[in-house]
Amino acid sequence: MMPPIPPVNRVFRLPRGPQNMATATAISRAEGDEFGKPCRQVPISSANAISLPLDNIEKRDAILDVIAGDDTTDKDACWGQTTKHAGSDGDERRATKDHREIVVSDDEEHTVDKNILEDSRHCDGSMYRGMDVWWKQVYRIVDRNETRLQAMALSDPMDCFIHDGICVQHKPRCMLQIFSLELAKIPVDGGFVELYGYIAVRDELDPLLNFIINISRDEPIIVEQGSLIDMVGPKRGIEMMDQALIEYDVRIKAGELEKDDLQLIDGASTIGPAVDWNCPLKFQIASDSGAVGLTLSYLHAAVEATVEVLILDARSSFNLSLGCLTSGLNNEIRLFEGAIAESCFLKRSVVAVLKDSLIVLKLKLGSLLSSSDQHCCSFKSKAHGHDIQEIKTDFALFSVKVTWSTLPEAMDLWQQ
Repeated sequence: MMPPIPPVNRVFRLPRGPQNMATATAISRAEGDEFGKPCRQVPISSANAISLPLDNIEKRDAILDVIAGDDTTDKDACWGQTTKHAGSDGDERRATKDHREIVVSDDEEHTVDKNILEDSRHCDGSMYRGMDVWWKQVYRIVDRNETRLQAMALSDPMDCFIHDGICVQHKPRCMLQIFSLELAKIPVDGGFVELYGYIAVRDELDPLLNFIINISRDEPIIVEQGSLIDMVGPKRGIEMMDQALIEYDVRIKAGELEKDDLQLIDGASTIGPAVDWNCPLKFQIASDSGAVGLTLSYLHAAVEATVEVLILDARSSFNLSLGCLTSGLNNEIRLFEGAIAESCFLKRSVVAVLKDSLIVLKLKLGSLLSSSDQHCCSFKSKAHGHDIQEIKTDFALFSVKVTWSTLPEAMDLWQQ
């Protein structure tokens, strides 16, 4: 049985038609759309805002240090087929026979085989058996709690060391950015389906569940093959110093009882550093029943940007699409899409941004009686602090706040 899923806040979303997205059947460089209509830059506001404090983090055991190695010589071979585990016994950890890591090549595409770790199913309970397996220990699989580490952990640190106006105490880190999720394949013929379940990332900074989607069976989302799945996370930035684990249990609601539902994907997959950093890639979680495609990127030296959008003085109802571009990449992250009826606060979103790069927010507004209107604002990344811009439109006044933070060191967490 799928472990209980904590309730999530839901927002009203307008029905969407087919996205005409190509099914992600291989790993490749992902090309995004252009910016489109030229953006209108808006000035920085002098308004102040208060950042939320970091929640207390319980003292935890040291995470096993995992050092990835590669014994293959063929440039097209799988990363991580043989890696060493820095445990006391020095045992090697090897990819199972039905699992392959992400493969990237500069000159051709490579398909991904059945990329699900052996004995990682929730439906048959194998996920919770054989806990001597390295990845079950490192990522604390038996702990079903959500990550305790909050975003903005070091947005206002007290121990900075400033040199030439730059903090050299808290440095950018290797991070993972997920741009989009796509319902690539379903076990039914066409049409819309009711989808529920979760996809979460476990990293070595805090290996508890960092949800990307988290949908209850009582409130499934309606999607069709080839369309995007709205992301609710991550809750905080994802560390990618070595590798990370993606855990998932996603189903299609097919009847009154859970036993009648169709399993889409179930298990866990590890992902490791690819050949190219700072380059979007397509990765597919595939099973015999279906597949979910991910577009993601490893960002070599990045900081965490927490985006908060407040809608003030809403004059009338309107449709809003909020997208985000990061680090000079053209793959848009969809932060929100739906109808706005009154002044409100949109959900908080966390995005990884390369050092000395930009995050660009695109607001598309419209109604049944008017054509869409697009506004953009951009922010340059930095280690700490926050920036605020205001955008005045015919529909409402928007206040956009971006809070900057580097990821904390694991040792800092253990000492709390």
